[in-house]
Amino acid sequence: MAMAWGQGDLFPTANEAEIQRTKFLLSKYTEMIALMMDFEQHGPDLQQVGIDGEAARRIDQDELHADKTANATILIEKQRWVYKRYDFYTRQLRRALGLIKDQDARRAVDYRYIQGYTRKETLLFFRQAMSDSTIRRKLDEGTESMANSLKLMGFFEQDDAEF
Repeated sequence: MAMAWGQGDLFPTANEAEIQRTKFLLSKYTEMIALMMDFEQHGPDLQQVGIDGEAARRIDQDELHADKTANATILIEKQRWVYKRYDFYTRQLRRALGLIKDQDARRAVDYRYIQGYTRKETLLFFRQAMSDSTIRRKLDEGTESMANSLKLMGFFEQDDAEF
């Protein structure tokens, strides 16, 4: 794993693209968890639907006579691959969340992204303790802290290598 840090950087900071990638993954966190739970609970059913249904037939739209069994196998493998990627992403995001030092920022990020509340609901929830601008700043600080932790863990290098 090659780290692209500057000389003398003990704790590298995430660049803007890495912060945006972190925000994107956080915004998809609840969807990833829901799909993972569905795959865990209904994996055999999904495989059977892939074999019996038309989804396997339509993997390649250009072929008129597709090999349905081979396509079903490809579809099942793709579902497993997506599950493994989502599992990796969600575990890394939870690790990075736990490393946020500012408790208010951690609570704000947890409420907004991990628990899946909207931005407005998050502002309303924390309004008693902090102003709206402070809550927005805490969300940004927490997200940036997570991106820095993910960079330190080598997440972005591994994420780029996989795609």
